[in-house]
Amino acid sequence: MDNDEKLVEYLKWTTAELHRTRERLAEAQRREPVAIVGASCRYPGGVRSPEGLWELVAEGRDAVSDMPADRGWDVDALYDPDPDAPGKSYTRSGGFLYDAAGFDAEFFGISPREAAAVDPQQRILLELAWEAVERAGIDPGALRGTRTGTYVGIMYSDYAARLYPAPPPDLGGMLGTGSAPSIASGRIAYTLGLEGPAITVDTACSSSLVAVHLAAQALRQGECELALAGGATIMATPGTFVEFSRQRGLAADGRCKSFAAAADGVGWAEGAGLLLLERLSDARANGHPILAVIPGSAVNQDGASNGLTAPNGPSQQRVIRDALAAAGWSPADVDAVEAHGTGTTLGDPIEAQALLATYGQEREEPLYIGSVKSNLGHAQAAAGIAGIIKMVEAMRHGVLPASLHIDAPTPHVDWTEGKAELLTRARAWPSSGGRPFRAGVSSFGISGTNAHVLLEQPPSEEPGQDPGDQGVPWLLSARSQAALRESAGRLAAWRRAHPGIPADQVAHTLATRRAHHPYRAYVSGPDLPAALDAVAEGRAHPKAVTGRPRPGRLAFVYSGQGSQRPGMGRALDEAYPAFAAKLDEVCALLDPGLPVPLREVMSGDGDRLATTLYTQTALFAYHVALSALLAEHGVTPDRVAGHSVGEYAAAYQAGILTLPDAATLLLARATLLGTLPPGAMTAVDATADEVAATLVPGVEIAARNSAHATVVSGDPAAVAEVTARWRERGRRATPLKVPHAFHSAHTEPVLERFAEVARTLTYARPRIPFIPAGDPAGDPATPEYWIGQIRRPVDFAHAVTTLADQEVTAFAELTPHPTLTPHVRHAAGDAAVIVLTDHAYLEGLAGLHTQSTHAPTWTRVLAPRPPANPPTYPFRHQNYWLHPAARGNLDAAGLAAALDLTPEQRKALEEYLRPAHDEPGAPQEPDERPAHLADVPPEERAEFVRALVLASAASVLGHADPGELDLDLDFMSLGLSSITAVELAAQLKAAGIELGAADLYDHPTPAELVRHLQNGVNR
Repeated sequence: MDNDEKLVEYLKWTTAELHRTRERLAEAQRREPVAIVGASCRYPGGVRSPEGLWELVAEGRDAVSDMPADRGWDVDALYDPDPDAPGKSYTRSGGFLYDAAGFDAEFFGISPREAAAVDPQQRILLELAWEAVERAGIDPGALRGTRTGTYVGIMYSDYAARLYPAPPPDLGGMLGTGSAPSIASGRIAYTLGLEGPAITVDTACSSSLVAVHLAAQALRQGECELALAGGATIMATPGTFVEFSRQRGLAADGRCKSFAAAADGVGWAEGAGLLLLERLSDARANGHPILAVIPGSAVNQDGASNGLTAPNGPSQQRVIRDALAAAGWSPADVDAVEAHGTGTTLGDPIEAQALLATYGQEREEPLYIGSVKSNLGHAQAAAGIAGIIKMVEAMRHGVLPASLHIDAPTPHVDWTEGKAELLTRARAWPSSGGRPFRAGVSSFGISGTNAHVLLEQPPSEEPGQDPGDQGVPWLLSARSQAALRESAGRLAAWRRAHPGIPADQVAHTLATRRAHHPYRAYVSGPDLPAALDAVAEGRAHPKAVTGRPRPGRLAFVYSGQGSQRPGMGRALDEAYPAFAAKLDEVCALLDPGLPVPLREVMSGDGDRLATTLYTQTALFAYHVALSALLAEHGVTPDRVAGHSVGEYAAAYQAGILTLPDAATLLLARATLLGTLPPGAMTAVDATADEVAATLVPGVEIAARNSAHATVVSGDPAAVAEVTARWRERGRRATPLKVPHAFHSAHTEPVLERFAEVARTLTYARPRIPFIPAGDPAGDPATPEYWIGQIRRPVDFAHAVTTLADQEVTAFAELTPHPTLTPHVRHAAGDAAVIVLTDHAYLEGLAGLHTQSTHAPTWTRVLAPRPPANPPTYPFRHQNYWLHPAARGNLDAAGLAAALDLTPEQRKALEEYLRPAHDEPGAPQEPDERPAHLADVPPEERAEFVRALVLASAASVLGHADPGELDLDLDFMSLGLSSITAVELAAQLKAAGIELGAADLYDHPTPAELVRHLQNGVNR
């Protein structure tokens, strides 16, 4: 065989080996376990979380109670203890979600009008989807555009159908999507922006477990990266009670007596639950919590049995064996089974026999059998997911909880045919020789579709060291002020209940794994619960800050001489490599001109740091390094300004000077100014004009920091005289700790030598707008500006007002110690002012996050930490339940009160909007209100437009009071759809106001639309 032939053979072998490897990898992926990384649920008995479900079963509580009174059911007429009574139910009990009508429509951008048309099953699944993702340590917003799947089980679709053939006329176009089961999965995907498969499953009572099986298979086959899976059941009508009364399949007391001798039928219940699933390898790589592992599952059908709805024992055995085969387990590998266990005299014996025939053979320890239906009732399409969540929690606690209502094992089963025991009492999870706890969960649908899911305890993780509170702020946010306060209260209570969870781990979860909403707060310090309590109660607290970020620009303002402190920058230097690297770079440029290395002086040499040479070089180095650190953390300015020496870092940040040139110029300034004779400066609380009238020879104004803060500079004795004069007037006059009289005639002897250096450097047009304080009319891209900047007074107040005029809504003072912040607050009105210092750097970033739209990228700021599990979002519920009643009229007085009008405008507006007659049946009088723009006097048209837009928007969205509208939220977030947008345009057109096709896109909030339309009618 020649070399060519050998090469060909080698290539064939290599190709075949690659093919075999690919097949092995594909097979491994098909068999890869799936991790449960998040879970959420609502079940009877006040269960609002997996932990709540565990408390209910661990305490042995019975959640069955009376039928709800708020759904239009006439329970007294419905109930009849006679099983033969037609159209009646012989039980009036079950497991109900009494708050099923509650929903936070605003949070999900759904209008009140549409919310009423949406099936409560869809609504509850939306909230659970958000919670499951949050509990997995994932910001739900981060899933937008990802291949995340949605698989939900739904078996009822009668919410709107019960109102036909005459549904409320104002819900046209909304009831179809609101009640269609297919939309249940689609609405979650749409709301969260998920682009994986979205499938609604209806196999009756096995629906949620089938959804889990389908989701796990899709993950293994690579159809999605994450998957939400579960189900929901809320009974809009009592029809299933009536139907099963006819079949005599109900328990008279509404309770499932699973596998008990006393079993007398099913007890119906409601509930909902969702899991977030991910391939195990991906969950580990992504650092998500692993609550349990699904190594295998199976689904099959009863086929032809002794009745369409009758269970089939052999099929149940097969689905169990198929699941075991998928996991590669033997029956003895499973310790317990969360059974279907409906409590019927037909179904339970068949299921028990199937369990004995599969799991009960050839094992040393008995198989333990229980059912959560004994606590909750049969939650139908949400039953299987309840069983999974119960068993996940049981593994976590190492306890198998008892099933209720078992007087004795059912006599219809020969329990000696296998080794199994009913969980008539709680017991520790049996020891399994060191392997993880394992369990099976069964669901069997009346459709004949059976499902069995296997669960395994996740590997234990070593607890991390608690580094204590490292000063990392905790961030909170919500869609409303009320929700923010509730969130703070819940977090405070949670922290008190979980004091051992590292504070920085919680901070990391809140900052990087949660969505950030418009209303925000942060807390810090050693007593976080106390700060959270203050937020919850609306009280001030030194370590709690609340805010709502305003759109606009961010300005960096760099402090001047007087802000230096011994040790400045040391904390940042030790904590952040980006700061240290930039500080090294600046010091390398400055140190050749300094007697002692700058770092040595900055680290704590207070005497040298107080000299002008080191004060100014240290501030420049600090400012530049801090700016670099902020850029590393995702924060860059839209504008820059500085105070005196602070302008040098601002010029470098703006791109006017390169770093070497800025350092050269700054070093020349600091060196020359350090040679000046002694001088003095004093800050006076007075206007520049007031101060000018009190000056004496040898003193001049050196800075105008704000309208009422002026600095004087000059000869020490003369400055002392001016200081005394102002103190005699009762005004504050504070001498500054500076060695020289800066920005005065004292600086003139050094200007020529400084100019020689300044004129050798290169200046560029700024990349970032630089707002000069040294000379408002000067050009900072010229040497003349910097020469004059030494001598001229600082007009910092003008720089701040200029920044505010340029739509700067957030100012960040970069400083070792805040000196400019009071002046900025005085001159910038309601703009946010944040201080960024080395000793409170993270609090400064939290301030940017809370009060500005220039939040840092927290994943760059905080080191990775495992997710904690703080409370999820506090949804603020309003009740929505379809009743065949018309909506009421708008409250004109409420609208007038919401518009902040003068008394005259208020009266006129109430006249425009008042009803034609006040009482039903009262004599109708002609309505003389202007109903059209043409009938409104020109001077009142702007207010008419405003009132009409808000009234119309509230009307089409379903708000009874236009005051409920958040005028700064975009219409999409308020729930405006294509249908309601057309209605809004029609209402406005009828009143003479044309809404252009693009107006709602170009002016997307009510406030912007009002201004646009007002401008139109005023032209």
